[in-house]
Amino acid sequence: MIELHRVSKVYSVGPVKVPALREVSFRVDKGEFVVLTGASGAGKTTLLRLLYRDDLPSEGDVEVLGYGLVAMRRSEVAPLRRSIGVVFQDAKLLPVRTVYENVAFVLRVLGTPRRDITARAFDALRMVGLSARAQAYPAQLSQGEAQRAALARAIVRRPPLLLADEPTGNLDEAMAAEIVDVLKDIGAGGTTIVLATHQARLAAGLRRRTLTLEGGRVVKDEG
Repeated sequence: MIELHRVSKVYSVGPVKVPALREVSFRVDKGEFVVLTGASGAGKTTLLRLLYRDDLPSEGDVEVLGYGLVAMRRSEVAPLRRSIGVVFQDAKLLPVRTVYENVAFVLRVLGTPRRDITARAFDALRMVGLSARAQAYPAQLSQGEAQRAALARAIVRRPPLLLADEPTGNLDEAMAAEIVDVLKDIGAGGTTIVLATHQARLAAGLRRRTLTLEGGRVVKDEG
């Protein structure tokens, strides 16, 4: 499903070279729920960006869903990304569209037959417990509801892989627990999940395999 071999990433800031990842190697199997944890700046977001090919490593190999990301052709990038759901700390909902429209819009862009869009959008909203808020606009949602809507949008295509970058970072403890429960339910359905969080307590409470990043290196692989 995911395999990294001696992956490093260095950014150039003027004449200065700033290492973000250093010789990272690990494998994630189909159906696993893996937590990436570490302090801010440890390399979590950089690592996720490599997984959906928003960036390329400076050294090493990255394989995701059978694609070799370093050598892949440009024409292969879109099919890869269609197979990956991504959720960010900011829900990034379209403000002038309802919750339902935000979720359904993804399917429309992909050319899903109109007869299938409504059923699939409501399936995704039911999965995240948001059916009753389908006609609400983003400004009418709590932060927790907005993040659940973002999760529905990410899973409506039924991707085999879900990447979540600090999805509970802006939430209080109760709302964060709701999002974690939703992620567990999604994972129980067979979706492979990689969750990045700086919240050590949340990571420990998940009791899932946890990769700890420090200074761009994986210093622990537990669980």
